[in-house]
Amino acid sequence: MSEIFEGYERQYCELSANLSRKCTAALALQGEQKKQKISELRTGLEDAESLTRKMDLEARNLRPNVKAVLLAKLREYKSDLNNLKTEVKRIGSGNLNSAARDELLEAGMADALTASADQRSRLMMTTERLNHSGERIKDSRKTMLETEELGVSILQDLHQQRQSLLHAHNTLHGVDDNIGKSKRVLTAMSRRMNKNKWIIGAIIAVLVIVIILILYFKLR
Repeated sequence: MSEIFEGYERQYCELSANLSRKCTAALALQGEQKKQKISELRTGLEDAESLTRKMDLEARNLRPNVKAVLLAKLREYKSDLNNLKTEVKRIGSGNLNSAARDELLEAGMADALTASADQRSRLMMTTERLNHSGERIKDSRKTMLETEELGVSILQDLHQQRQSLLHAHNTLHGVDDNIGKSKRVLTAMSRRMNKNKWIIGAIIAVLVIVIILILYFKLR
Protein backbone atom coordinates (compact mmCIF):
# COMPACT_ATOMS: atom_id res chain seq x y z
CA MET A 1 0.00 0.00 0.00
CA SER A 2 1.25 3.48 -0.90
CA GLU A 3 2.05 5.73 2.07
CA ILE A 4 1.41 8.78 -0.12
CA PHE A 5 -2.07 7.51 -1.00
CA GLU A 6 -2.79 6.78 2.66
CA GLY A 7 -1.77 10.33 3.54
CA TYR A 8 -4.19 11.79 0.96
CA GLU A 9 -6.86 9.34 2.14
CA ARG A 10 -6.47 10.41 5.76
CA GLN A 11 -6.72 14.08 4.77
CA TYR A 12 -9.83 13.41 2.69
CA CYS A 13 -11.59 11.49 5.47
CA GLU A 14 -10.93 14.29 7.94
CA LEU A 15 -12.07 16.91 5.41
CA SER A 16 -15.21 14.94 4.48
CA ALA A 17 -16.26 14.56 8.11
CA ASN A 18 -15.61 18.27 8.67
CA LEU A 19 -17.69 19.22 5.61
CA SER A 20 -20.56 17.01 6.80
CA ARG A 21 -20.56 18.77 10.17
CA LYS A 22 -20.47 22.18 8.47
CA CYS A 23 -23.42 21.20 6.24
CA THR A 24 -25.42 20.28 9.33
CA ALA A 25 -24.45 23.53 11.03
CA ALA A 26 -25.31 25.60 7.91
CA LEU A 27 -28.93 24.37 7.94
CA ALA A 28 -29.53 26.20 11.20
CA LEU A 29 -28.02 29.50 9.97
CA GLN A 30 -29.54 32.47 8.16
CA GLY A 31 -28.33 35.50 6.26
CA GLU A 32 -24.65 36.39 6.16
CA GLN A 33 -23.64 33.62 8.52
CA LYS A 34 -25.16 31.05 6.17
CA LYS A 35 -23.43 32.62 3.13
CA GLN A 36 -20.09 32.55 4.93
CA LYS A 37 -20.61 28.90 5.90
CA ILE A 38 -21.55 28.01 2.30
CA SER A 39 -18.39 29.76 1.07
CA GLU A 40 -16.35 27.68 3.50
CA LEU A 41 -18.13 24.56 2.26
CA ARG A 42 -17.34 25.34 -1.37
CA THR A 43 -13.68 25.93 -0.54
CA GLY A 44 -13.61 22.63 1.33
CA LEU A 45 -15.21 20.87 -1.65
CA GLU A 46 -12.46 22.22 -3.91
CA ASP A 47 -9.83 20.93 -1.50
CA ALA A 48 -11.58 17.55 -1.33
CA GLU A 49 -11.74 17.33 -5.12
CA SER A 50 -8.03 18.20 -5.32
CA LEU A 51 -7.30 15.35 -2.91
CA THR A 52 -9.30 12.89 -5.02
CA ARG A 53 -7.32 13.91 -8.10
CA LYS A 54 -4.04 13.39 -6.21
CA MET A 55 -5.24 9.97 -5.00
CA ASP A 56 -6.20 9.07 -8.57
CA LEU A 57 -2.75 10.01 -9.94
CA GLU A 58 -0.96 8.17 -7.14
CA ALA A 59 -3.08 5.01 -7.53
CA ARG A 60 -2.51 4.81 -11.29
CA ASN A 61 1.27 4.78 -10.81
CA LEU A 62 1.21 1.65 -8.63
CA ARG A 63 1.21 -2.08 -9.43
CA PRO A 64 -1.99 -3.37 -11.12
CA ASN A 65 -3.19 -5.42 -8.14
CA VAL A 66 -2.70 -2.50 -5.73
CA LYS A 67 -4.09 0.01 -8.22
CA ALA A 68 -7.38 -1.94 -8.55
CA VAL A 69 -7.97 -1.87 -4.78
CA LEU A 70 -7.15 1.82 -4.44
CA LEU A 71 -9.28 2.86 -7.42
CA ALA A 72 -12.25 0.98 -5.89
CA LYS A 73 -11.79 2.96 -2.67
CA LEU A 74 -11.40 6.14 -4.70
CA ARG A 75 -14.78 5.56 -6.39
CA GLU A 76 -16.37 5.50 -2.93
CA TYR A 77 -14.69 8.78 -2.04
CA LYS A 78 -15.82 10.37 -5.32
CA SER A 79 -19.38 9.21 -4.66
CA ASP A 80 -19.16 10.68 -1.15
CA LEU A 81 -17.84 13.94 -2.64
CA ASN A 82 -20.72 14.09 -5.14
CA ASN A 83 -23.20 13.65 -2.28
CA LEU A 84 -21.53 16.50 -0.41
CA LYS A 85 -21.71 18.72 -3.51
CA THR A 86 -25.43 17.95 -3.91
CA GLU A 87 -26.06 18.71 -0.27
CA VAL A 88 -24.20 22.03 -0.48
CA LYS A 89 -26.21 22.99 -3.57
CA ARG A 90 -29.46 22.23 -1.74
CA ILE A 91 -28.36 24.30 1.23
CA GLY A 92 -27.28 27.16 -1.00
CA SER A 93 -30.47 27.17 -3.09
CA GLY A 94 -32.37 28.93 -0.27
CA ASN A 95 -35.79 27.59 -1.24
CA LEU A 96 -36.13 24.85 1.35
CA ASN A 97 -39.30 24.85 3.35
CA SER A 98 -39.33 24.15 7.06
CA ALA A 99 -40.18 20.45 6.73
CA ALA A 100 -37.52 19.91 4.09
CA ARG A 101 -34.98 21.81 6.18
CA ASP A 102 -35.77 19.66 9.23
CA GLU A 103 -35.51 16.50 7.12
CA LEU A 104 -32.21 17.63 5.64
CA LEU A 105 -30.96 18.62 9.10
CA GLU A 106 -31.74 15.15 10.44
CA ALA A 107 -30.17 13.53 7.38
CA GLY A 108 -27.13 15.78 7.72
CA MET A 109 -26.68 14.82 11.35
CA ALA A 110 -26.97 11.14 10.44
CA ASP A 111 -24.46 11.56 7.63
CA ALA A 112 -22.11 13.43 9.95
CA LEU A 113 -22.30 10.66 12.53
CA THR A 114 -21.74 8.04 9.83
CA ALA A 115 -18.84 9.99 8.37
CA SER A 116 -17.28 10.40 11.81
CA ALA A 117 -17.63 6.68 12.47
CA ASP A 118 -16.08 5.83 9.10
CA GLN A 119 -13.32 8.35 9.74
CA ARG A 120 -12.56 6.88 13.16
CA SER A 121 -12.56 3.39 11.69
CA ARG A 122 -10.15 4.36 8.91
CA LEU A 123 -7.92 6.27 11.30
CA MET A 124 -7.87 3.32 13.70
CA MET A 125 -6.89 1.00 10.85
CA THR A 126 -4.18 3.43 9.77
CA THR A 127 -2.94 3.72 13.36
CA GLU A 128 -2.83 -0.06 13.69
CA ARG A 129 -0.84 -0.32 10.46
CA LEU A 130 1.57 2.34 11.73
CA ASN A 131 1.89 0.51 15.05
CA HIS A 132 2.59 -2.77 13.26
CA SER A 133 5.16 -1.00 11.09
CA GLY A 134 6.74 0.48 14.22
CA GLU A 135 6.90 -2.96 15.85
CA ARG A 136 8.51 -4.42 12.72
CA ILE A 137 11.04 -1.58 12.74
CA LYS A 138 11.81 -2.24 16.43
CA ASP A 139 12.20 -5.97 15.74
CA SER A 140 14.47 -5.23 12.78
CA ARG A 141 16.52 -2.83 14.92
CA LYS A 142 16.77 -5.42 17.69
CA THR A 143 17.87 -8.08 15.19
CA MET A 144 20.40 -5.66 13.71
CA LEU A 145 21.84 -4.89 17.15
CA GLU A 146 22.02 -8.59 18.02
CA THR A 147 23.74 -9.28 14.70
CA GLU A 148 26.16 -6.44 15.35
CA GLU A 149 26.97 -7.79 18.82
CA LEU A 150 27.47 -11.26 17.36
CA GLY A 151 29.76 -9.81 14.69
CA VAL A 152 31.83 -7.97 17.32
CA SER A 153 32.07 -11.16 19.39
CA ILE A 154 33.20 -13.15 16.35
CA LEU A 155 35.81 -10.50 15.51
CA GLN A 156 37.10 -10.61 19.08
CA ASP A 157 37.35 -14.42 18.94
CA LEU A 158 39.18 -14.21 15.60
CA HIS A 159 41.58 -11.64 17.07
CA GLN A 160 42.30 -13.92 20.04
CA GLN A 161 42.83 -16.87 17.72
CA ARG A 162 45.18 -14.77 15.59
CA GLN A 163 47.17 -13.82 18.69
CA SER A 164 47.33 -17.49 19.71
CA LEU A 165 48.53 -18.49 16.24
CA LEU A 166 51.17 -15.75 16.27
CA HIS A 167 52.33 -16.91 19.71
CA ALA A 168 52.45 -20.53 18.50
CA HIS A 169 54.37 -19.43 15.41
CA ASN A 170 56.90 -17.55 17.54
CA THR A 171 57.22 -20.58 19.82
CA LEU A 172 57.79 -22.89 16.85
CA HIS A 173 60.34 -20.46 15.46
CA GLY A 174 62.18 -20.57 18.80
CA VAL A 175 62.05 -24.37 18.81
CA ASP A 176 63.47 -24.41 15.27
CA ASP A 177 66.33 -22.18 16.40
CA ASN A 178 67.05 -24.47 19.37
CA ILE A 179 66.92 -27.53 17.13
CA GLY A 180 69.33 -25.87 14.71
CA LYS A 181 71.75 -25.06 17.52
CA SER A 182 71.50 -28.61 18.87
CA LYS A 183 72.14 -29.99 15.41
CA ARG A 184 75.25 -27.86 15.03
CA VAL A 185 76.53 -28.99 18.48
CA LEU A 186 75.93 -32.65 17.61
CA THR A 187 77.69 -32.22 14.28
CA ALA A 188 80.68 -30.66 16.00
CA MET A 189 80.76 -33.47 18.59
CA SER A 190 80.55 -36.05 15.82
CA ARG A 191 83.50 -34.46 14.05
CA ARG A 192 85.54 -34.41 17.26
CA MET A 193 84.73 -38.08 17.91
CA ASN A 194 85.78 -39.00 14.38
CA LYS A 195 88.99 -37.00 14.80
CA ASN A 196 89.71 -38.68 18.13
CA LYS A 197 89.13 -42.09 16.54
CA TRP A 198 91.72 -41.33 13.87
CA ILE A 199 94.18 -40.10 16.46
CA ILE A 200 93.68 -43.19 18.66
CA GLY A 201 93.98 -45.43 15.62
CA ALA A 202 97.20 -43.73 14.62
CA ILE A 203 98.60 -44.11 18.14
CA ILE A 204 97.70 -47.79 18.21
CA ALA A 205 99.28 -48.30 14.80
CA VAL A 206 102.50 -46.61 15.98
CA LEU A 207 102.55 -48.73 19.15
CA VAL A 208 102.02 -51.89 17.13
CA ILE A 209 104.88 -50.95 14.82
CA VAL A 210 107.16 -50.19 17.80
CA ILE A 211 106.29 -53.50 19.46
CA ILE A 212 107.00 -55.36 16.24
CA LEU A 213 110.35 -53.62 15.86
CA ILE A 214 111.32 -54.39 19.47
CA LEU A 215 110.44 -58.04 19.07
CA TYR A 216 112.34 -58.21 15.80
CA PHE A 217 115.55 -56.85 17.28
CA LYS A 218 115.33 -59.07 20.33
CA LEU A 219 114.75 -62.23 18.41
CA ARG A 220 117.51 -61.49 15.91
